[in-house]
Amino acid sequence: MLHGRRILLVIAGGIAAYKSLELIRRLRERGAAVRCVMTAAAQRFVTPLAAQTLSGDRVYGDLFSLTEESEMGHLRLSQEADVIVVAPATADIIAKLAAGLADDLASTLLLASDKPILLAPAMNTRMWANPATQANVAQLERRGVKRIGPESGALAESESGLGRMAEPAAIADAVEAHFVAHAALRGRKALITSGPTEEAIDPVRYIANRSSGKQGHAIAAAMARLGADTVLVSGPTREPDPPGVRVVHVRTAREMLAACEAQLPVDFAVCAAAVADWRVEAAPQKLKKKGAPPTLKLVENPDILATLARAANRRPRLVVGFAAETENLLAAAREKRAGKGCDWILANDVSAASGILGGDSNEIYLIDENGAESWGRLSKRDVGERLAARIARFFEAKAAE
Repeated sequence: MLHGRRILLVIAGGIAAYKSLELIRRLRERGAAVRCVMTAAAQRFVTPLAAQTLSGDRVYGDLFSLTEESEMGHLRLSQEADVIVVAPATADIIAKLAAGLADDLASTLLLASDKPILLAPAMNTRMWANPATQANVAQLERRGVKRIGPESGALAESESGLGRMAEPAAIADAVEAHFVAHAALRGRKALITSGPTEEAIDPVRYIANRSSGKQGHAIAAAMARLGADTVLVSGPTREPDPPGVRVVHVRTAREMLAACEAQLPVDFAVCAAAVADWRVEAAPQKLKKKGAPPTLKLVENPDILATLARAANRRPRLVVGFAAETENLLAAAREKRAGKGCDWILANDVSAASGILGGDSNEIYLIDENGAESWGRLSKRDVGERLAARIARFFEAKAAE
């Protein structure tokens, strides 16, 4: 399935553009988010309104639209995609891509992109057989561009032959196969924690924190997209369960620890949850307001990160923690890494001015035995993807030793 995948669909100008509307539907049925770019010629065959209605997202087409450039530039369009699908891929757009031409939005973003590109050629059989087209296709394949089809069958102008665009279901299958082939964490078991914990004061009150769970959930989703068998242990949060992830819902720190230990052994663990450091000796009944406020006796909660990092023969091969600090960020993170015994720490500033707690972005430093590496400010989804890729490289390096 394509849950959580972001597909940029480039629709070029050919009669097969009508099939692209069905392709949008097929991709979305499998869980993908689809954003469309249409060439001027494509808009002669199908309308942007139709593509927008089916994709549920805005359709882009004009390279020189100041409104589009201020809101969504051509570079960002490709950067925010996991893969670019060109369907139909006409002889014209194939030639532009092969020659490095960039005279409209579609050709410009294809030239500027570093994302995988899948072409679904569609054209007259004589155009497909032309040596120029065959040379362009061969050149693109040498560069790593993948091709889906074309197929033999009925063409426009009552002709028949090789050049028919692959059926939408076949293209969707190829997109899905692309991600399976690039599942760098396939066969690995991942344990992720996320969200806050809640520690009861009495039956109606509790101690908690402002963690939204967005970062931990984004990390779990990214691990699943790379093929890991992912278990997410989540405290109370409004975030939906990530697709392709097994989720264990807990409330307290002790419940979270028990759920984590029940999942061992795993290949790696990422502790992104904001676990309450202390719990209260909870009152069995609701505390009444009678004069002076009650005294709450705090008891230290178990340290989940340290427990996993020191789990002896059940220790994950890689243990990653978070250091959410409001001052002395790097010094505190280095101290935490040493004290907890984990392999990596992702340090972030959660002071009120940062906007990170509850927000959609994060600013990360990864700290390991080699020092600190700044990742800059990224969306929380992109932090998850960068961490997943880094963990995949870790296991690749270990396998090569």
